Amino acid sequence: MANKSKGLGAGKKLKQKRKRFRWSNIDYKRKALSLQVKADPLKGASQAKGIVLEKYQKEAKQPNSGMRKCARIQLTKNGKKVGAFMPGNLASKFINEHDEVIIECIGGKMGRSKGDIGGTRWQVIKVNDQSLRALVKGKIEKGRR
Repeated sequence: MANKSKGLGAGKKLKQKRKRFRWSNIDYKRKALSLQVKADPLKGASQAKGIVLEKYQKEAKQPNSGMRKCARIQLTKNGKKVGAFMPGNLASKFINEHDEVIIECIGGKMGRSKGDIGGTRWQVIKVNDQSLRALVKGKIEKGRR
């Protein structure tokens, strides 16, 4: 059985060993290689602007049943396509194809999807520079573009 290095000159070897074995830790590896940012379509930003390509409905995961309204959005910064949830009752009526929207992270654990909407990590917060929440509540009317 190999023991840990001991003695006055062992510090350098212990340090090198620790450095080498840190790569077996998945959290360290993800941070060191910045894999989270590379896989992120928003590239580390909290919000991003995009154009609505299509609207679609997604079935909720068990034990819930219902059709969740979502939109396929192409980001203007890098051209990547993401699916975004449209929160609020009848929110899909205020979002049309070719509208300019701003999306943000839904806020599930570890940057993943939240609740019963499988695989959807983003949600729409603004449509044509107007708050989607205010549109749904009826406080403002949708502007023309």
